[in-house]
Amino acid sequence: MILADANIWIDFFRLRKPELRVLLENNQIVMHPYLAAELALGSLHDRNVTLAKLDSMPQVRVVNLRDVRQMIETRGLFSKGIGLTDAHLVASCLVTTGTLLWTSDVRLGSVAASLGIRANLL
Repeated sequence: MILADANIWIDFFRLRKPELRVLLENNQIVMHPYLAAELALGSLHDRNVTLAKLDSMPQVRVVNLRDVRQMIETRGLFSKGIGLTDAHLVASCLVTTGTLLWTSDVRLGSVAASLGIRANLL
């Protein structure tokens, strides 16, 4: 399964890139509730329909904040230029077996690659 970060979704909403559409049609994309909330902060076409679709997608396991903080320390993810939502996405990929993170963000991509969870789709 693939967890696409906010940058991938924003590109999809703006540019209608076909890569994400194909993965969605093949039920290969999972969602994280923090990511859905982050996307809800933006300007969305057919807002209610889009948010309902995001909310109805299969979800990764959500890791509690204490465990995310522990992961940051034990995996040395501090000073890497990623944010808290990014750290939550990474943690969820690590605990949801077979889930890879798809991102176009250089720093997040570097962290994901170092942990063996980066999806190389771009």
